[in-house]
Amino acid sequence: MAKAFGARVIGIAGGAEKCRVLIEELGFDAAIDYRGEGVLHRLRELAPEGIDVFFDNVGGDILDAALANLARGARVVICGAISSYNDDKPAPGPSRYMSLLIFRASMTGFVVFDYRDRYGEAVAKISQWLADGKIKAREHVVEGGVARFGETLNMLFAGANTGKLVLAI
Repeated sequence: MAKAFGARVIGIAGGAEKCRVLIEELGFDAAIDYRGEGVLHRLRELAPEGIDVFFDNVGGDILDAALANLARGARVVICGAISSYNDDKPAPGPSRYMSLLIFRASMTGFVVFDYRDRYGEAVAKISQWLADGKIKAREHVVEGGVARFGETLNMLFAGANTGKLVLAI
C-alpha cells in the first residue's frame, strides 16, 4: 500500500525466495533476507537518509535495527511482535528506543479495529488498487479445514508461508 502512495518500500523476509517474491512479484524496491543478511547494515545501505515510516509486526532484533536507522521525524507503527509471541516471559523492550528521542521520532500502536468506521472506504480504495494493479495480493491457502488449524497457525511462527496465510474451512 505504501507503494500505491508513492513511497520507496523495503521489505524484510526470511529467505532468498521470499525476498525474490517481494521484489519481482509484489513490486517492492528492495528486500532484506534477515536470515542471510545483517538487517542493521542493509537498512543503512538501502536507506542512507534513514527510514521515514517503519511498519512493524515482528519486534525484537528487526525493530531494533529499524530504530537504529530512523530519519528525523520518523514514524514507527507497531502492529504486532511475532518474534516474542511464544516467549515464556515478557520480551525486553527495544534496546535502541533512545533513537526515538535522537531522531524526534514517534512510535504508536496500530489496531485495525480502531478504524472500523472507515472499513468501507478502505475496501473501496484497496479494491481499486488491486483492479488497477497498483498493489498485488498473495495468499498461501491451506486446505483441510479445522483439523489443520494448529499446523497452519504454527506455519506463521516457522515462516513457512509466503503471502497471507488462509485456512480453507
